[in-house]
Amino acid sequence: MSCGDEEETDRAEEAELFRRAMQDVRPMRSSRRIESPARRPRPRARFAHAERAAVLTESLLAPGPLIDAQPGDELLFRRPGVPEAIFRRLRRGNFRVEAELDLHGLTGPESAAQLALFLKEARARGCRCVRIIHGKGLRSGARGPVLKSTVNTLLRRAEPVLAFASARPAAGGTGATLVLLQRV
Repeated sequence: MSCGDEEETDRAEEAELFRRAMQDVRPMRSSRRIESPARRPRPRARFAHAERAAVLTESLLAPGPLIDAQPGDELLFRRPGVPEAIFRRLRRGNFRVEAELDLHGLTGPESAAQLALFLKEARARGCRCVRIIHGKGLRSGARGPVLKSTVNTLLRRAEPVLAFASARPAAGGTGATLVLLQRV
């Protein structure tokens, strides 16, 4: 008998022993079907609506230095991943404005609170593009345009904001900002 024959005999004996040990075993019934990993949807973090709104409000009201903007400055911002073509359409005013907020006459902190509330409500209603009127800040004196700087800073911090740009001259120019929001 050769070495290969002995190995074959050992395997056959092991297989027979295994069959005898498993002869009374029956498959378990499962009430839940297990899908293959390829079919499972990708897991996503899900926040409750109230938690998401609280995070937005907190991010907008968080202390920090304002990003300075001058009266004639055009406000421009685009998050990474937002296509240049979409940003160009926003700058040209090709999106339909679905809601508008006028901040004239408010202080910096008041405008921050109003902006947070406005963005929260606009998201809840499914708005895609909104306009924020903050004014150019021509009469702000040495302080510079307070509302414009506040809007510029807070929109950059707001998670649902994909991009924003100053409006076309006929729609308010550098005294108004068009904001593109994430889809809900």
